[in-house]
Amino acid sequence: MIEAHDIDLNLLAVFQEVYRERQISSAARRLGLSQSAVSNALARLRRSFGDELFVRTASGMQPTPLASQMAEPIGAAMAQVALALNQRSRFEPATSNRRFMLAMTDVGEVYFMPTLIERCRQLAPQVEISSVRVGMLSLKEEMEGGRVDLAVGPFEDVSEALYQRHLFRQPFVAMFRKGHPLARGELTLARFAQAEHLLVDAADSPYDRVNAALARAGIGQATRYRVPHFTAVPYIVSTSDLVVTVPQKLAERAAVPFGLEWATPPLDLPPLQTNIFWHRRFNQDPGNQWLRGLLADVFAET
Repeated sequence: MIEAHDIDLNLLAVFQEVYRERQISSAARRLGLSQSAVSNALARLRRSFGDELFVRTASGMQPTPLASQMAEPIGAAMAQVALALNQRSRFEPATSNRRFMLAMTDVGEVYFMPTLIERCRQLAPQVEISSVRVGMLSLKEEMEGGRVDLAVGPFEDVSEALYQRHLFRQPFVAMFRKGHPLARGELTLARFAQAEHLLVDAADSPYDRVNAALARAGIGQATRYRVPHFTAVPYIVSTSDLVVTVPQKLAERAAVPFGLEWATPPLDLPPLQTNIFWHRRFNQDPGNQWLRGLLADVFAET
C-alpha cells in the first residue's frame, strides 16, 4: 500500500497537468518546468505505482485505466490543498495569472466569450480564460476536481453538489437571410412548415424538446439538411433559403455580421434558461467568486 508520505506532492501536480493537457510539452509549459523534468517526474510516478499511467499515442499521452481512476481523487485532493494554502489570500484580478476553465455549449461560446474576453483584458489582463465541452455525466466530477471552475449554459438535471445562479431566459426564434420570403407578411404556421429548414440535431436537453416541437409541426422527418452544432448555422443560412430555429441571443449576435434576420416562430417552443453553475467546494474561493460576479454583472437580466 502506498502511503501519502511516500509521494512527493510535486509529482501529483505533474500527474494532474499531464492528465489535463495530454502533452508533455504543454504540461511542462503550464508547470514552468522543462520537458525532461516532467518526463523524469512521470518515470518516478510509474515506479511508485507500478503502472505506465500515460502511454504515448498519435493523439497524445493517453491515460491508462489506473490513471483515469486516480485522476478525479487526485484533482480533488490538489484543489483542497490549494484552498488550504490560499484560504487567507485575496484574489487580485489586476495582477492574477490564474487560469479559469468554463464549461459551455457552442452557443455559449458565441455569446459569452467575446464579451468576457474583452472585459477580462480590461480588468484582469494576465488571467487565462478557456472553454471546454463537458457532458452532463462528467460535469460534477470535472467541477469537483477543480478542472472546470464554472459552467455557464442551459444545463438541466445537475447534481445537488452544484450551486447555481440565474442569468436570463430567452426564446427560440426562426432565423433566415435578409430578403427571405418569410420576412414578408405574416409568419403563419403553414408558411413556416412549408419553408425548407436546416435542423440542428442536438440530442441534449433542452434542445431535444425544441426539435420534438418542430417534429410535431411537420418539420424534421423530411428535413434534408442537418448539422450537429449551432456554430456553423449562420454560415449556412446566410447563403441559402434555409430557415433554422435557434436561441434568440445567437440570432442577435449573428444578424449583423452575417446579414440575417429573425422572427418569432408560430409555434409554442419552450424557452431556454441559462444559469451559472459552480461546485459547492469552491463557493468561498475568491477567484471563483470574482468570475461569478463578473459574469452576473455583464450578462444577468432581471
